[in-house]
Amino acid sequence: MKATEAKLLAFLQKSPQFIIPIYQRTYSWTEKQCRQLWDDILRAGSSDAITVHFIGSIVYVEQGLSQVSHQSPLLVIDGQQRLTSVSLLLEALARAVGEEEPIDGFSAPKLREYYLTNRLEKGDRYFKLLLSQTDNDSIKAIIKGTDQPRTPSLQVVQNFELFTELLREHKGNLTTVCRGLAKLVVVDIALNREQDNPQLISKV
Repeated sequence: MKATEAKLLAFLQKSPQFIIPIYQRTYSWTEKQCRQLWDDILRAGSSDAITVHFIGSIVYVEQGLSQVSHQSPLLVIDGQQRLTSVSLLLEALARAVGEEEPIDGFSAPKLREYYLTNRLEKGDRYFKLLLSQTDNDSIKAIIKGTDQPRTPSLQVVQNFELFTELLREHKGNLTTVCRGLAKLVVVDIALNREQDNPQLISKV
């Protein structure tokens, strides 16, 4: 096991893809938890005295052996709720900024290309985050801007709509949101495939 502190956005950018294993529970954050994340982001973004805001750990193991030409996807053992919520917020923010770039690196194209998609890939490899069950089709539709499936994930859709509304209410100062997102920090915990048993790690 190897643990390091990392800025969340940098962690998202360098990682090829996150996959939620089928044995993980589905996305379950409520409006209360999403609003808490939102409030934390606004507080960090509006204060120069706050340099970082820790939001938890991301525990993962590589799906296979990486090669020089292709990094293996990361199987997420702990951190699905945070990754999914931040991804929904980032897509909502990309739509909110439109043609603008409140601060460097936060234009709609950069938000999507750095943190949400692998632009040159096709199929499932196009998406940075793959969820399980009905959650997956719903978040893919949101990222691609297409219609929701016949049986959407209500939690995914409702939380995306929540972030969209919060950003609409905060439209006059998206810079604060961008600054807050840039300050989010996680503990990056990489498990060793040969030495660590992923299913013994608590799943969140």
